[in-house]
Amino acid sequence: MDDNILRTEYSDEMQRSYINYAMSVIVARALPDVRDGLKPVQRRTLYDMYELGIRYDRPYRKSARIVGDTMGKYHPHGDSSIYESLVVMSQSFKKGLPLIDGHGNFGSIEGDGAAAMRYTEARLEKVTQEAFLSELDKDVVDFIPNFDETEKEPQVLPAKIPNLLVNGADGIAVGMVTNIPPHNLGEVIDGVKAYLANEKITDDELMEYIKGPDFPTGGIVINKDELAEIYKTGCGKIRIRGKVEIEDGKNGKQKLIISEIPYTMVGANIGKFLNDVCNLVESRQITDIVDITNESKEEIRIVLELKKNADIENIKNILYKKTKLEDTFGVNMLAVADKKPETLSLRQIIKYNIDFQFETNTRKYKYLLGKELETREVQEGLIRACDVIDLIIEIIRGSKTIKEVRACLMKGETGDINFKTEHSRRQAVELSFTERQTKAILDMQLHRLIGLEIEALKKQYEETLVKIAKYEKLLSSRKEMSRHIVRELNAIAKEFAKPRKTVIANKEEAVIKEQKVKEQDVVVLMDRFGYIKTVDTGVYDRNKETADSESRYIINCKNISKICMFTDIGRMHFVKVADIPYGKFKDKGTPVDNICKYDSSVENIVFIDNLDIVRERLMLFTTSKGMMKLVSGTEFDVTKKTIAATKLNEGDKLVSLEAIETVMQEIVLQTKEGICLKFELADVPMKKKAAVGVRGIKLSEKDDIEKVYLLGQMEEAIGVYKDKEISLSRLKLAKRDGKGNKIRC
Repeated sequence: MDDNILRTEYSDEMQRSYINYAMSVIVARALPDVRDGLKPVQRRTLYDMYELGIRYDRPYRKSARIVGDTMGKYHPHGDSSIYESLVVMSQSFKKGLPLIDGHGNFGSIEGDGAAAMRYTEARLEKVTQEAFLSELDKDVVDFIPNFDETEKEPQVLPAKIPNLLVNGADGIAVGMVTNIPPHNLGEVIDGVKAYLANEKITDDELMEYIKGPDFPTGGIVINKDELAEIYKTGCGKIRIRGKVEIEDGKNGKQKLIISEIPYTMVGANIGKFLNDVCNLVESRQITDIVDITNESKEEIRIVLELKKNADIENIKNILYKKTKLEDTFGVNMLAVADKKPETLSLRQIIKYNIDFQFETNTRKYKYLLGKELETREVQEGLIRACDVIDLIIEIIRGSKTIKEVRACLMKGETGDINFKTEHSRRQAVELSFTERQTKAILDMQLHRLIGLEIEALKKQYEETLVKIAKYEKLLSSRKEMSRHIVRELNAIAKEFAKPRKTVIANKEEAVIKEQKVKEQDVVVLMDRFGYIKTVDTGVYDRNKETADSESRYIINCKNISKICMFTDIGRMHFVKVADIPYGKFKDKGTPVDNICKYDSSVENIVFIDNLDIVRERLMLFTTSKGMMKLVSGTEFDVTKKTIAATKLNEGDKLVSLEAIETVMQEIVLQTKEGICLKFELADVPMKKKAAVGVRGIKLSEKDDIEKVYLLGQMEEAIGVYKDKEISLSRLKLAKRDGKGNKIRC
């Protein structure tokens, strides 16, 4: 037993095992191969369909049949990953060149999922069969054992086009990610031909042919000048905009029609875009949109109905800035090249594909040449045999065994064969057919001796000689092979290339015009659940009694004002009144969490008011542990949406914040254990907002500040402790940082 135990450093074993796992995921699961542009699951699915005979010109077969066969033979990693890859390869809105012809519900551009695999059917597309799979029987690629070594599968498909560029790729591996945009098939083929004509061509020169990405959803790439660097380094960001058109509506109104969307919006992001537009309208950031309709069917058509004389350019700019109508596609052209992951430039991808084309074509024509040489050998033997057919028949009739016949035809051994004449024997001695020729002669049917058949044989022989010469010429000349590859690419482009959909241009960054808002008085209402809304002052006045009873905070302000919201963890959040939903009194409002960075799960509001009020006051901070300070309200007139309003000691929190105009008054601190301390507010020093402050009262270890009272001059102030009233005015005035006195109930 001890002999089987390997003693090793634990960290070394973990490192080695993790690297092995990572490389397995990178090479065998997540990243595409630069040669055929496919991940293993995609390659195995296509190969299995080809093996099952599910060709483009044959009936569809159930997706479940394909998935089950692929999983059982080649890809034992679960049916969902196989079916998902099958679905994606059939979706024309995700792939520039779909490789599978799906029949049934294969999902939609708006994010609807495909039906279950038992309902859908599929077959290969014609381009897949002709450009990826048709030459697998010609020894063009290596075959490797499958996972249990019961089947063979191709290591890579003999793709005739740079599929990595045409269809793009995306995948997440261990510590790396690939994201390659799709491109136009015709342009990519033109780029490949340009490379074949000049193998020293640069990335910039290639971009004269391959203008940039061509997304199946169309759209506009707006940073054309940055593409050269992206394709040179293999990394960068492509900015895409949707296509927006203007249509005339009724009564002089106009409509914005979104007919193309950014590629990144495919799926659930269309619904998010519609919600974002609704939110912009509700928050009055866009006031000229009166209706939104999604009329998309096979083509995208989202209609935004506008008010009369709407500022269309500004609306478009707001949509570009604040929704997914303009988005970024992060490019990272990472693929498996020479069995290792590598970030590739445009030229490198094409170079790898061309090298692969020469390799597969060389193997193909070596294989075909070998077959034609065998055919020539047989044909030469049959032609010679026709000239001495009488002798061959005499040998066959005079022999006792087939072995004697073969020996005579191949080596001229006459042995015990009975010949009619000695002349025949002497002729037989001179025979020297090869083994392959001998087999063909013995298998030859008698009707082949007809004159016309012999002529046809000679014609076939001449055709074979032409093929041999052609194959030898291709194999001996790289230039000839290059011309042959170009002819194949031209044929593919002629049949399958389509016009470009995506426009490549340079566009200025969208700039939003600040709309002049008509200033008016409003009332901000927030209930105890944190729902906030804005109503007109007239609406508030008509519903004052209900509003006062249902609202926790009521703030009178302007519609252009800002609200300062201080919380018990020492933060201040800014909320623009313009961002708060404006509507009817009966409307519920919006959770304040959705408008700013306030998190109701970890913080509670201590004070909320108009910035105009805060700016003009002194802010009195009091914490649960008795720390106090005065801060000028001007310190909170900042541009950030969230700031640290005060510094707190560990375990402390803000319990009171008051906006005061003068320090010429008194203050009373009341604790949970019924201790009160009354002192002059002037004893509290002015501090910066980043300071902790000074101690206002000496607390026992378990005691905390519960309430803070501000007493004006000549004012009879009443406090409450355990539901009983306390006359605060009668408390004896002391000094700050005292112990205070126990309340007598």
